Amino acid sequence: MSVIDFILNVVGLLLWLNWRAIPLAVPARGGTSLASTLKPAGPPRPRVWYLAALLLLLPVRALFYWQVGEPIHWTPRIPLGPMTFWFRSDIFGRMLLFSALSFAVALGIFYLCLLLLSWINGQISDADPAQRLVRAHLGRLDRWPGALKLVLPLFFIAAAWCALNPVLVNLDMLPRNAHSFWRIAAQGAVIGLAAYLVLKYLLVAILAMYLVNSYVYLGELPLWEFVNATARALLRPLRRLPLQAGKIDFAPVLAIVMVLAAAHFSLPPLTELYRKLN
Repeated sequence: MSVIDFILNVVGLLLWLNWRAIPLAVPARGGTSLASTLKPAGPPRPRVWYLAALLLLLPVRALFYWQVGEPIHWTPRIPLGPMTFWFRSDIFGRMLLFSALSFAVALGIFYLCLLLLSWINGQISDADPAQRLVRAHLGRLDRWPGALKLVLPLFFIAAAWCALNPVLVNLDMLPRNAHSFWRIAAQGAVIGLAAYLVLKYLLVAILAMYLVNSYVYLGELPLWEFVNATARALLRPLRRLPLQAGKIDFAPVLAIVMVLAAAHFSLPPLTELYRKLN
């Protein structure tokens, strides 16, 4: 069931992206004919249907979880770094809340990755289609200073936690402790810091693809240009170290180990800090 929920979250993200589809002005390259730059004629697709499908998907899958979850003894959960939410599958209201929060977390992770790519590749021109897509979906956020891009998710998650905390307490999903607003905000900040650890999957994937592409020719696809540019930016601080032996570059391997180690050793102290704030 967890795999099904993951797949449905991906479907929801695709519906969201189709609803948020932004016409991208693709600069013509040298030697490109005028005919190849023309767009096909026809009325634009009604994107509102994608949003309607997404809004329908969330309650429909909640109904499915409610009908199927209890017979198979499935207890859905949403891990948030230092703590985990568990939901009773025999209550439709809880399944509806789980469906909404599960997609919200997936959407948040997606935009967190976009902000990271925007910060890393700030110097890449709009000629790169992947980076142009990142900037299109971020909109005005892409023009924010790099430091603000990095701390924005932290403040957003802390604010969302403060807003959700009373609801979750009333549903007995959180202990009824009389915490001050600032203590609850501190809890949200810890959860926000833990959210950055999810970026390890994106960073490791980029570095691994860069490592493979360094020794195996995989074509001239724009994806590989974007991966190479992103990995080179990530590896720039390590270039001063003697990490090359002949034609072998150990910098990507060291970077992968550093990312995984940082994520592994950062979670326990954040979990302990959240426990003390609880």
